[in-house]
Amino acid sequence: MYKKFKILSFALAISVCLLGCEKSTASSKKEDVTIQIGIQQGLSPLLLAKKKGWFEEEFKKEGVKVKWTEFQSGPPYFEAIASNRLDFGEVGNSPVISAQAAGIGFTEIANTSYARKGTGILVQKDSKIASVKELKGKKIAVAKGSSAFNLLYRALDKEGIDAKEVNVIQLQPDEAQPAFESGSVDAWAIWDPFISLHTLNKGAKVIADGETLNVSSPEFLITRTKFAKEHPELVEKFLKVYEKARVWQDANLDEAIKVYTSVKKIDAEIVKEVFNHDKPILVPVTKEIIAEQQKTADFQYKLGSIKKETKAEKVVDNSFVEKALKAK
Repeated sequence: MYKKFKILSFALAISVCLLGCEKSTASSKKEDVTIQIGIQQGLSPLLLAKKKGWFEEEFKKEGVKVKWTEFQSGPPYFEAIASNRLDFGEVGNSPVISAQAAGIGFTEIANTSYARKGTGILVQKDSKIASVKELKGKKIAVAKGSSAFNLLYRALDKEGIDAKEVNVIQLQPDEAQPAFESGSVDAWAIWDPFISLHTLNKGAKVIADGETLNVSSPEFLITRTKFAKEHPELVEKFLKVYEKARVWQDANLDEAIKVYTSVKKIDAEIVKEVFNHDKPILVPVTKEIIAEQQKTADFQYKLGSIKKETKAEKVVDNSFVEKALKAK
């Protein structure tokens, strides 16, 4: 009887130990999670939350670390997602379509901007180029696959200008800016804050933008699909922090402007102009935006910049943002 009791006690001890080990392993797995957030050079609540440390503050409660990576434009985001080096980001319309056509595993989880005036084509203040028609034979800088890339080719198409009739030079913003300022290129297809910076500080002219062309360049929050399946609660938390920053910015715009001017080293007037062009939002991706995305996808396929037709709705999942906003 005593021997049986010893065996049972030993078995029970082993079970308790194993259970404790399981809990410890599960806990360490949670603690081992690091969310990787991508950020561009634009002015976004994402940047505001980064500066305030709000993502780190919230995710620390879950034992989750935060890692930030800066990108020059949208397409490199998706290279990082494809190699599991990025979990979240904020990107424009055209990179999303290119990534979908390439079969990269990502999901659009919210719409953050409608961006009609925030993307355009710049020329120098003393340039004789006054319209898109006059871009024939000219050198135009643009980041390949970006929202500005899409806008440029939509503008050329609208004026009946064949892509072969212009000299498109594919440059990321950090390369395009000095090329534009030195006169090495005649025009620059780009987005804010570069548009506001060059029009206000340097007298550059906008010869076309999304408003004049009736072309939207919406922006989206995206997540790596596999990450979202493994950690849906972290996706929802990410959106809640973004919304916290957006609401804070609305309520404290002067303070938010000071944060942006400090981080980006640009004048307050430029920041104000950027937000005059486009106000941050956080909403589900609507049918209207999906329809606009489909137009862009069809155009990119016709242009040959993507090799397969895509259905824009296939990468949209509004469930995360709907839950996040409902929990406010």
